[in-house]
Amino acid sequence: MLKRLLFQASTQRRSLFGASAPLSRCRQYSSSPASTSQSSNSTSVEHLEDREVSTTPPSAAISIDRSGLYNPPEHSHEPSSGTDLVKHLKSIIKFRGGPISVAEYMEEVLTNPKAGFYINRDVFGAEGDFITSPEVSQMFGEMVGVWAMCLWEQMGQPKKINLVELGPGRGTLLADLLRGASKFRNFTDSLHIHMVECSPTLKKLQYQNLMCINKNDTDGDAEDHIISRLTGTSVSWHATLEQVPAGIPTIIIAHEFYDALPVHQFQRASRGWCEKMVDVAENSMFQFVLSKQPTPATLYLLKHFKWAENEDIGKLEQVEVCPKAIELTQEIAKRIGSDGGGALIIDYGLNGIVSDSLQAIRKHGFVNILDNPGTADLSAYVDFAAIRHSAEEASDDVAVNGPMTQSQFLGSLGINFRVEALMENCTDEQADSLRTGYWRLVGEGEAPFWEGPDGQAPIGMGTRYLAMTIVNKKQGVPIPFQ
Repeated sequence: MLKRLLFQASTQRRSLFGASAPLSRCRQYSSSPASTSQSSNSTSVEHLEDREVSTTPPSAAISIDRSGLYNPPEHSHEPSSGTDLVKHLKSIIKFRGGPISVAEYMEEVLTNPKAGFYINRDVFGAEGDFITSPEVSQMFGEMVGVWAMCLWEQMGQPKKINLVELGPGRGTLLADLLRGASKFRNFTDSLHIHMVECSPTLKKLQYQNLMCINKNDTDGDAEDHIISRLTGTSVSWHATLEQVPAGIPTIIIAHEFYDALPVHQFQRASRGWCEKMVDVAENSMFQFVLSKQPTPATLYLLKHFKWAENEDIGKLEQVEVCPKAIELTQEIAKRIGSDGGGALIIDYGLNGIVSDSLQAIRKHGFVNILDNPGTADLSAYVDFAAIRHSAEEASDDVAVNGPMTQSQFLGSLGINFRVEALMENCTDEQADSLRTGYWRLVGEGEAPFWEGPDGQAPIGMGTRYLAMTIVNKKQGVPIPFQ
């Protein structure tokens, strides 16, 4: 089945990135519990403790992490300290009479309805701010399609199924999935695609890349009648997963979605754990401070410590927690437990507590997190252990598999066969692009075959990204976790 799908998949090729090495959202990260700063420009908690001393007992105290990466000399967004988002953030802090959490800052920066980073621009690809796996090679979407089709077969080939993608970007992953699966009509005819997207700009790109039309009126866009011309599959858009109709089996794809969910940051201080907050300094610039008392997110910190009972908590200096990831996972697990189906989560992260990972990326370079909010992508490593615990606590009817590395996941699904098939009938330039794309998906470090300019070698993401599934227990263990 797998081999047949790989060789019969559409041989249509889209443009691949070859020569340069744009930055993915993943950066090197130490998995050591004692890991502290990732940058020489990091803000040390000691610099702030003299001014923001917690008055609570050690067990309730809270604190800050090191964040800033580096400031590039110039960038094309041309923001100023007086932008609408900056004014909005400052007004929130003024209204509250004190600092806001890093999570609230992150959420405003990314998804503010008027000025959020994701809302009004295309941030993906070589011309955007970062590269994601679907933009690297068509093979990524095709392999995810293999996984989805195999799960559908394990489910008994239901006649109707929801195929949901959370944060679909440009729609590239699903477009490649549909092209690859287009010859398997029983599968594609069973699908109703649901795109969970908050950006009007990206929604338009998804509409175009999926080659959508209104089946009753080609000039209209009534969502009840939208189909993809790639396979004739119905397509709908929603602001949240909760809005996706329930009651039928559902396959959910979350690729580089969890990493953009807002995180709370804690750091060990002299009086205990303190939450890192964002405030306005005397010079009107944003700065990090420590909360003076326990915050609501402290409950999630304690939950993480409970889950991490086998880890050496005493060596941790900083911890990130993501309540929205826990809530989303619980919603996914409950839906899959009741309706059947499964979820595939692929992201960069760790299978355990995450320390200081929050980063900002603008135009393929790391920048300071507080530098011109709204002009850079903010993301953090995903705590896969927390996802596992959240799913298992939410439903007794689901099983969690993994994580395994992206390289293992794609390799087990047959990406090696697929790249060989594509390279049988291609030009030398296309072959170079295929090798480059393949290495970025499954390799580790710089590509050994690179003969181009120094500093532009393709960087493999195969071991930095992890894959995990949440499936209904009745369906058995999904490929390739068997």
